[in-house]
Amino acid sequence: MISRIRISFLAPLIAGIVLTGCGGKGSAPAAGEAKSLKIAVIPKGMTHEFWKSIHAGAAQAAKELGVEILWKGPQKEDDRAQQITVVEDVISRGVDGIVLAPLDDRALIRPVQDAVRDKIPVIIIDSGLQGRDYISFVATDNYQGGVLAARRMGELLRGKGPIFMIRYLEGSASTAERERGFLETVTKDFPGLRLLVKDQYTGATTETAYQLGENLLGRFPDVEGVFCPNESSTFGVLRALQESGLAGKVKFVGFDSSPKLIQALRDGHLHGLILQNPVKMGYLGVTRMVQHLRGQTIPDRVDTGVTLVIKETMDTPENKALLSPDLSILDR
Repeated sequence: MISRIRISFLAPLIAGIVLTGCGGKGSAPAAGEAKSLKIAVIPKGMTHEFWKSIHAGAAQAAKELGVEILWKGPQKEDDRAQQITVVEDVISRGVDGIVLAPLDDRALIRPVQDAVRDKIPVIIIDSGLQGRDYISFVATDNYQGGVLAARRMGELLRGKGPIFMIRYLEGSASTAERERGFLETVTKDFPGLRLLVKDQYTGATTETAYQLGENLLGRFPDVEGVFCPNESSTFGVLRALQESGLAGKVKFVGFDSSPKLIQALRDGHLHGLILQNPVKMGYLGVTRMVQHLRGQTIPDRVDTGVTLVIKETMDTPENKALLSPDLSILDR
């Protein structure tokens, strides 16, 4: 599947890099120069399927461009201190560039400033960072993802009914934008959707999401629709719905993909998944960094796309590639 993705967007990027070369705008690369580049790619966490897909895209770019990536991040997506330590570590190693998915939009400001002070450029992927010490932001239009989720919920419930909007983690800019897009669209376009819950956070793990979902379903048994803004919150609440016997009865729209979420979509326990393109995000994060290091001008913002997938559309070639990206490069 990764080859299919490559046809659609990787080839023009690689061609542009080859034409422009290394060592300044329009100059030819010096022999062996590309292989000397080492780029740190730092995710928010190391366990979710989403980050494995980011890793696959980054590894594909590194292979095609002849550079080395250092893949390292915190184990859990709420461990700000560990992610800061990882950034500090790669700075001390003297990497040529850092591609970072900050798990907190404020806590990572200082480490990024430290990198820039050491003349190590930073590209931010996935989730925003306050300040402008980075050279480019490569990410989903997360607000639009929330809009798509709200429209799907409005369609499923015909514009009326009690719903939950469950939040993920304070400080996570990407999910905050999804939540804002969902909430503002519901308020504006679907006033008949009554928000029973809109300020409850699942936290960083599937287990904490399950516990919150179980609690909310016990308190509000009349809920008719649920939206969750990332993979772990979606799966945790899915488990709560399944164990309460409400899966399929409560309309459920989630975010991101994993094998269990794909099966839930096929079984009718999920009624929509908002999908990013994490392979593309990882690929473009590394590609843009290489372009910058080789003297090219890169855009300040790169939108990697967002798609609503439902049961009836999940088997199209394009959507299958988003639902189940090819991660085999990580085994080589």
